[in-house]
Amino acid sequence: MTLTRRARRITPFDNPAARFIAGRFGVTLFLASLGMLFLATIVGFVVIRVQLRGVWPPDLPGLPPVLWISTAVLGLSSVTHQAALNGIRRGRADRLRGAMWMTTALAVMFLALQSAAWWAWLGVASSRWSESAEHRFALTSFYIMTGLHALHVIGGLVPMAIVTIRASRRRYTAEQHPGVAYCAMYWHFLGAVWIVLYATLLIGT
Repeated sequence: MTLTRRARRITPFDNPAARFIAGRFGVTLFLASLGMLFLATIVGFVVIRVQLRGVWPPDLPGLPPVLWISTAVLGLSSVTHQAALNGIRRGRADRLRGAMWMTTALAVMFLALQSAAWWAWLGVASSRWSESAEHRFALTSFYIMTGLHALHVIGGLVPMAIVTIRASRRRYTAEQHPGVAYCAMYWHFLGAVWIVLYATLLIGT
């Protein structure tokens, strides 16, 4: 019984560094699975777009200009999130707190701008919806690709808010800040995915 209890007490996860490595590996696997989801969506759009190249609607309007602003905002949020991570790595809890609050505000702003883009595109979709099946596919592709990304941004806001609150309470140190690192990995991933999605929409529509 004594040996069993000792065996239970001594595990690789008793070491904070080992826990962090395991957690980072788990986040990497999670991001890889999300990457396949987004890749499948992009490939599906490209395949259908190529098949419809001869009948693709030539009169589609350009994407909502507000998307350029939302892209810049998302990119800036990735910069501030990295600044938060770099700050706590140097033991700067104050920099972590300020940068995380800024990142959270930028994330909410990104969603607000995406909502504005949705409303702008809705006016286009409602006027062109009945013209042809090709029009309907082109119009709905915008919502599918941006909506899928927006859902993951909303999902990312939950752990980001938790990390921000914990940062405000000085729960992280230079030695222990796994939540900040995991959240940064996820947010950088969403930023990279958005660039690819946006480029696909720009070229494809």
